[in-house]
Amino acid sequence: MQRRELNDLLWFIAVAEERSFTRAAAKLGTSQSTLSHTIKQLEQRLGLRLLTRTTRSVSPTEAGERLLSSMAPRIADIEQDIAGLMALREKPSGLVRITISDHAYDWLVWPKLRPVLADYPDIHLEFSIDNGLRNIVEKRFDAGVRLGESLEKDMVAVRIGPDWRLVAVASPTYLAQRGIPESPQDLVHHNCMNHRQGRSGGLYAWEFAKDGRELRVRVEGQLTFNSSLPMVEAAVAGHGIAYVPDDIVTEHLSQGVLVQVLNGWSRSFPGYHLSYPSRRQLSPAMSVVVAALRHHQ
Repeated sequence: MQRRELNDLLWFIAVAEERSFTRAAAKLGTSQSTLSHTIKQLEQRLGLRLLTRTTRSVSPTEAGERLLSSMAPRIADIEQDIAGLMALREKPSGLVRITISDHAYDWLVWPKLRPVLADYPDIHLEFSIDNGLRNIVEKRFDAGVRLGESLEKDMVAVRIGPDWRLVAVASPTYLAQRGIPESPQDLVHHNCMNHRQGRSGGLYAWEFAKDGRELRVRVEGQLTFNSSLPMVEAAVAGHGIAYVPDDIVTEHLSQGVLVQVLNGWSRSFPGYHLSYPSRRQLSPAMSVVVAALRHHQ
């Protein structure tokens, strides 16, 4: 294989993964027209159509999917080996890409990694903030932040935070008007904020537990979000009851702008973990990230 053909394959992988010539061109630092011409030439040399193009999207054909699944892991291994060579340098360096939810980023990860930037100026961090569970290997991330209940068996998992709870909160004004729910079943009479889950696209059924009894309640209300942070703002404004992580409403509760309800029903969840492929040797930069995030009880 000539070097040009290898470069063309790398460009094909970028388009197939991004599902967009525009995004792939920006990622590769080239023009969209040059990238499109290169892919067409690759298809002509192979005698195969690798991509299906429409006015709105790009997706691999069956042949393209087979080529992508074969080539992408090999390229990832080469990149990992090159990153491993950085161990020969005096200071850890390189890019670490992490897929993470907004809650884990704001509450836990950014406060811990912020000092890393000052201590290790040659380390670069890229965060993809997404409340869905993106495929770490397929999307070529170095790691992902996951709750303990969402860990994959073939991945290494390092605990980076304590267990936490979901709490039901509302403003004093709302509760004065609508009353205080005494049990999860009472939520059917309230304006509750739904949370759309990133991976499935479905609405989260509020989970409660008390004295060994577990309940899942489908709530209804005027507002639906895919993030907890705007739910807090809406709750403060009196738009209903929100079910959110306890750490993001600590100040609101202490200041009295929000009130916790159904106190005895709040369920605990396993803490966040940093998850990364077990078959890869950690680069020096990734080792620094793991050490900085590791939870110490």
